[in-house]
Amino acid sequence: MRQDAVIQAGTLITKILSLPRATKKFMFLGADTVLVLIALYAAASLRYGTYNPLFLFEFSWHLFPVMAIVGPAVICFFGLPRIQLHAIESDAIVRVAVTAVVLSMSAICASYLLGLAGPRSVPLIFGIVFFMGSVSLRLFGLRALRYLGGREAKRLPVIIYGAGAAGIQLASALRQSAETRPILFVDDNANLQGVMIAGLQVFPASELRTLIMKRQAKRVLLAIPSLSTGRRTQLIAELSNLLVEVQVLPSFIDLMEGRGLETSLRPVSPDDLLGRNMVALNTPEIAKTYAGRVVMVTGAGGSIGSELCRQLVNCRPARIVLFEQNEFSLYAIEGDIECLAARFGIPVVARLGSVTNRARVKKVVTEEAVDIILHAAAYKHVPMVEKNEIEGAANNVIGTHIVADVARELDVERFILVSTDKAVRPTNIMGATKRIAERVVQELQTRGGRTRFAMVRFGNVLGSSGSVLPLFQKQIAAGGPVTVTHPDVTRFFMTIPEAARLVLLAGAYAEGGDVFVLDMGKPQKIIDLARRMIAMSGRNVQDPVTGYGDIAIEITGLRPGEKLYEELLVGNTLCATPHPKILRAEEPPLSQIEVASLLRDIRKAITLDDPVMLRKIIELQVDGYHLPERATLSA
Repeated sequence: MRQDAVIQAGTLITKILSLPRATKKFMFLGADTVLVLIALYAAASLRYGTYNPLFLFEFSWHLFPVMAIVGPAVICFFGLPRIQLHAIESDAIVRVAVTAVVLSMSAICASYLLGLAGPRSVPLIFGIVFFMGSVSLRLFGLRALRYLGGREAKRLPVIIYGAGAAGIQLASALRQSAETRPILFVDDNANLQGVMIAGLQVFPASELRTLIMKRQAKRVLLAIPSLSTGRRTQLIAELSNLLVEVQVLPSFIDLMEGRGLETSLRPVSPDDLLGRNMVALNTPEIAKTYAGRVVMVTGAGGSIGSELCRQLVNCRPARIVLFEQNEFSLYAIEGDIECLAARFGIPVVARLGSVTNRARVKKVVTEEAVDIILHAAAYKHVPMVEKNEIEGAANNVIGTHIVADVARELDVERFILVSTDKAVRPTNIMGATKRIAERVVQELQTRGGRTRFAMVRFGNVLGSSGSVLPLFQKQIAAGGPVTVTHPDVTRFFMTIPEAARLVLLAGAYAEGGDVFVLDMGKPQKIIDLARRMIAMSGRNVQDPVTGYGDIAIEITGLRPGEKLYEELLVGNTLCATPHPKILRAEEPPLSQIEVASLLRDIRKAITLDDPVMLRKIIELQVDGYHLPERATLSA
């Protein structure tokens, strides 16, 4: 019934908004004329302190027909019917105020000319009541239209950085927008902080990160056109670290010279950079698999883990368990999905802990009666893991074995490992540790039992932490250069929603020991991606010969362990799944003895804190990996 009422209200609003302008003007004129008479009656009631001012009707009733004739003429003269609802601002309010003053003076003149009895304060009160009523009527109408049309819920909440003249004008413009809704100001000026400006409260800029999470803002608009180029570049770099879109109002000089649209930063959507259509991964199997189950996500605060949590809410699980070792990340994702989950009555449980702590993992899985584990916890940044091999192996290999073994021991229904295309014939420690993690999970499946184990291999995930998208955005915001390691380096790309959806589908399609990959089309050159991002940001790529252009592209050379291209398959055997874009790879597992020996050797290298030993073990066990020169020389 409620949904039908909403639809009917939306239809009514559409009909009203589509009326001819002349009809709307006539409606406003009629409303204001009626308001003149109501205000006159209310003024008399207020003056005499009664709802039935008989004195006015006995001796001054002539004032009503006079004002019924004069009122519309004055209202039309000052153009009140021409004021559009969404344009209620200072000029419109001043026009209403002037109309109220003229109406009040007209009532006074009519009283004198007609010799009407009664206090002369009644016309003065009448003007005040008319002004308040006319403004309130329009504001109420605007609010009603937005509410009944569902506009407020659809508008994107934005924060305006800068509460000066430009920020105030921007807030006024955004209020008329159907897409965005200003919710507050932030400003560095201590004199403005804590006050209300243009109906919005001003907060310190230092609280911006907290405000974004608390108010669920989706965009920050930098509205300080008078900033120097250096300060603006610095501020943009700082704002680019926030998990929201950042847009910048052009400077006054840019606006005067007509360069506003070209030089203002525009957010780059990961969808625009894919070079292909997004893969539709909405299938009924997903909701069926997770509905009514207790689902635990390890690494819940990461890029993939947090998106998994958001998408799980739509699957109506019995409970979502967030497992994360980073306190702030856990706090952020809990706050992000708690309200959404509460709408559907889904409890959200946040648990701090490391996947390398077996006792903690087992305690959480047992206490929460977990049915499905989505294992997204991993150290994934190639250069960082390359310099911290021991920690990378401890987290990616030992941590995966611990969580998977606990799942098998406690008869968890499903265990899904989030892997990477860098695990296929890896040349770096990160990829090698993820490949070993895959072999560990495959071997556990061979032991039998209730748990179904599966793995998902991703390409590069656009927009995730450490990916090229936020890096390039930051470099473009700083004025360049954009750094690319090699002109021929290529990667497979997917979006965060695609990656998370693929994990959920893997859980639905898992038969045991599966490796799922997504058909992501052809790999793309990173340098082409950089060129597209520069162009989409309103800039030009700098010509290395002539120097013409805004942003230079700099070739820095391949980093240690980096490959020119990535692969998705170890072998060539592929099987179909119910989804045409998802494939299942058939890869033979290691034996239980081989995996036990491999884990024993890795644990020994971790205990001894010996990265050279670890690299030698990996070289012997992982196809494609070779010791770097520095490790060979130090052996």
